[in-house]
Amino acid sequence: MILKKKYFLSFILLTLLTVSGCRSGGLPTYYISEDIDFGFYKKVAVMPLDNLTKEKYAGEIVKQVVISELLASGLLDVMVPGEVMSAVNELGIKSVSAMNTSDINSLGTALGVEAVIMGSVEEYGEVKTGSFSTPQVTITLMMADTSTGSIVWSITKTRGGASFMARHFGARHETISETVLMLVREAIDTLSY
Repeated sequence: MILKKKYFLSFILLTLLTVSGCRSGGLPTYYISEDIDFGFYKKVAVMPLDNLTKEKYAGEIVKQVVISELLASGLLDVMVPGEVMSAVNELGIKSVSAMNTSDINSLGTALGVEAVIMGSVEEYGEVKTGSFSTPQVTITLMMADTSTGSIVWSITKTRGGASFMARHFGARHETISETVLMLVREAIDTLSY
């Protein structure tokens, strides 16, 4: 009887530990072109991200984290944001989110990059979970080849909400900055597969 209680308690503890690591957001939805050699891409330009949230600086905050995490990953070199915006202005590109193949080709030539990364921030802020609020962020990133204008990588990912331990035992939850950092890092990790 005592042995059964020990196994039962061990099972419950293992289940709690397994569930405590789960966070909302699940698996990312992403696409990687199968007929592209990602070793070809050495330098990219990260465009301003569309901000579809009420948070005024969400797009800029996420863009800066994307640049930092791309550089930290060692996968790609990134153009200086000021150079990117100068090229956008010189080429007369009115809307980054409405760029066509010709605009992408012109940017590639002007900046000497093999790809541009663009996207949007769809959700950025606190969501009410039970009796407390937790951060939740959703982003979409896309990488377009500057010679063809084709999308070669795309991801939409959400991260946030309270973990099991935070919901049931009052453990500390991530800050919005930590959520953004981990979300972008998880998104960029899909480039190395």
